[in-house]
Amino acid sequence: MSSAGSSGAGTEGDDLKALLGSEAVKRLQSLRAAEDRATLVLDATGLDAAARAALEAEVREALAGRVGDVRVAMMADKADVPARPAAPKGPLILAVGSGKGGVGKSTLSANLAVALARMGRRVGLVDADIYGPSQARLLGTEGQRATAHEGRLVPVESRWGVPALSMAHLSASGQAIAWRGPKISGALLQLVEGHWDGAEVLVVDLPPGTGDVQLTMLQRCKPAGAVIVSTPQDLALIDATRAVELFTKGGVPIVGVVENMAGYACPHCGEVSDPFGCGGAEASAQEMGVPFLGRIPLDIAIRREGDAGTPTAAGTGPQAEAFTALAAQVAAWLDARLHATPADSRA
Repeated sequence: MSSAGSSGAGTEGDDLKALLGSEAVKRLQSLRAAEDRATLVLDATGLDAAARAALEAEVREALAGRVGDVRVAMMADKADVPARPAAPKGPLILAVGSGKGGVGKSTLSANLAVALARMGRRVGLVDADIYGPSQARLLGTEGQRATAHEGRLVPVESRWGVPALSMAHLSASGQAIAWRGPKISGALLQLVEGHWDGAEVLVVDLPPGTGDVQLTMLQRCKPAGAVIVSTPQDLALIDATRAVELFTKGGVPIVGVVENMAGYACPHCGEVSDPFGCGGAEASAQEMGVPFLGRIPLDIAIRREGDAGTPTAAGTGPQAEAFTALAAQVAAWLDARLHATPADSRA
């Protein structure tokens, strides 16, 4: 990977970069500073677990006192990512939901899973939108069929290091699914209970709304946490609030809210406009008392790459960095959950 230097941080980001050691500067892919938070992406190619930990500790120490919150994401080519131990009791389930459709939840789910995998996480992806599956297209696995072994489905491997299961892997292309609630719930359980051997986290791309699939997920699958996706516009925020309420009532912790399609940079003049508004999801998160995980830009490259089955998070550039920064926060939350004591888990 080539160093990208600081990105999106302005003068403040340059000041923080000047505090870093030579090794950190050499490996710096991006540095974003906002309010009292700094998010850094470092190239960890060739480093073992101890060297990665030492580099992260060095960065945190260098920036201590300048910002209150330092978030570090380590990226490396898949072959260089240190192996992580398998989760002892099956993967943690991370639900990705929204109160309404059209907010880009499936694209965000795919890119979040890919970004986590690039950090060395063992990640699986379930496309729980039974009526409108899209993960096969987003991961470039269209036309591949899932098989079964010992009564359980075997996930379809993608070239991005994220195995997946979707109705698109079980039904003919373009086939309409006309099932009622009980059959839909049964299909969800088959996908979630597949052979996710070795996975530590299972990202579940839920359909929009608060219907049968969501209730089955809450009652039968017990997600460890939920990420809520919204656009900045008022209508989407109203529905996102309902989604937060559903998971909260079901005893599922909210990892945070993501503001998607936030800010459009004109490819000709570079001017940034906000066709869907800006800051609404962050304000709603503050009102509900849940974390705000950041913004993903409205960018045609994300749409084109998704349609082509090449997730943006698998590449480089500002768009990929946005997903990497999101994944860094989710990874920190997951680590806290994985290492929690039984008493902590009940809290």
